[in-house]
Amino acid sequence: MRVAITGGIGSGKSFVCRKLAERGIGIYDCDSAAKRLMRSSSELQRRLESVVGEGLYADGVLNKAMMATFILASEENTKTINSIVHPAVAEDFLSSGYEWMECAILFESGFDRLVDVKICVAAPREMRIIRIMQRDGISREKAEQWIDMQIPQEDVISRCDYTITNDGTEDIDEQINIIINKLKDK
Repeated sequence: MRVAITGGIGSGKSFVCRKLAERGIGIYDCDSAAKRLMRSSSELQRRLESVVGEGLYADGVLNKAMMATFILASEENTKTINSIVHPAVAEDFLSSGYEWMECAILFESGFDRLVDVKICVAAPREMRIIRIMQRDGISREKAEQWIDMQIPQEDVISRCDYTITNDGTEDIDEQINIIINKLKDK
């Protein structure tokens, strides 16, 4: 059974995945895999540079600012990058041997079709904004821009099988225990 952990930026997906890893559950990190593949695959680098422009890579190192500017410039640009990177990540996941994945953009990427169970990590918007600002050292406006680029949290919750509430008051371990027990029964 393949399981995905998803949720918007700043929701606490990585925190929940660390909790799962403490229980011996291996988690394939789609974001890390995408970055790794963009660093290591010369074919991916060639295709991305042909779209974004010359200078995207210097000695195999991605110009992150150039990529971010390109992605944030339009929804079409985001779709173009995703159409190049997502198939490579999906193929890598399927051949990885992992059963669990962490994927922020599970539905946007189409990766929901790769898994049997979808779990959303959810947190209040204001808490997410603060987490993103602190983690990335960015402005409130930029944090909100990143949140607004993703599917609204309510829509993600409605498309998932389970939700873990990460609002600082709910017991994360207890929620994980309940879900894992339900998955054992499947």
